[in-house]
Amino acid sequence: MKSLFSVTALTLIYMIFSLSSCAVQEDMTPSPAPAPAVVAKAPPAKAPEAKVKPVKASGDVGLLDLEKNYLILVTKEGKLITADFNNKTKVQKIVPQPAKMSDINLGQGASVTYQQKGGKNIATSVEYTVKAKKGE
Repeated sequence: MKSLFSVTALTLIYMIFSLSSCAVQEDMTPSPAPAPAVVAKAPPAKAPEAKVKPVKASGDVGLLDLEKNYLILVTKEGKLITADFNNKTKVQKIVPQPAKMSDINLGQGASVTYQQKGGKNIATSVEYTVKAKKGE
């Protein structure tokens, strides 16, 4: 019986030692490395818009909307070019003299110089010819 006690006692001591060493091992596991500090980065600066070279197109005025400030030019090839205009758009007759957009009539020959900005064609100047009236 003494041997049964000693075997049981040894087994109990072994189990307690094993369990306590497991608990110690769990406590001794390395803690996860601290997360690196997040450095706030400034948003990338917008690159300055490159200068856009003006485009010049010639044809007949197909539509002129003075309320919405745009015109449609029909080229000799049949291509339609829509260009927005504003108060800064320079308008002149081929005989160079200042004019206004409202002076232009449909069907008159015109040359529009425009630049592309924000997906739109912005007219910088419009030159048009005055068709001679019959009898002149």
